[in-house]
Amino acid sequence: MLPFQSHYAVLSAMLAPAFFLTATASLLLSANNRLARVVDRLRQMMRDMEQAANEDERGWLDHCIARQRRRTGLILRASQMLYIAVSCFVGTSLAVALDAFVHYRVGMLPTSFAVLGVLALFVASLVLSRESTIAVSILNEEMDRSHTRAQSSQRNFPGS
Repeated sequence: MLPFQSHYAVLSAMLAPAFFLTATASLLLSANNRLARVVDRLRQMMRDMEQAANEDERGWLDHCIARQRRRTGLILRASQMLYIAVSCFVGTSLAVALDAFVHYRVGMLPTSFAVLGVLALFVASLVLSRESTIAVSILNEEMDRSHTRAQSSQRNFPGS
């Protein structure tokens, strides 16, 4: 094989990890945005807790804060998995380059890195899916509570 052909082979072998890096980076951005929204919501709930008028409202906010804290834990775990995936995909590319240019036989190292990266990406996707389920559940609870309060207010003021 001519030297320039080996460069093309190496670059071609590095394309798959690059695509996985792009997908992983997109998920990391999404996870960080989710975390920022949850943190903003938690801060608002903590302010609301300080101003809560009665025990029922404090109990409700305590429940909501616990659910949001669960979400932050899931997002953190997903982010950690995504960072592991990024590291593995970079490791895949480096192992391919090492194998091609240093002629150091790395055996299954590039494949092992790639499999670990895809596995970490898979686990992160499952964890983010769970977090999304909790987020929708929280939204449904808040809508039900708001609807119940609106109906209660309407009964208290029948002429309005």
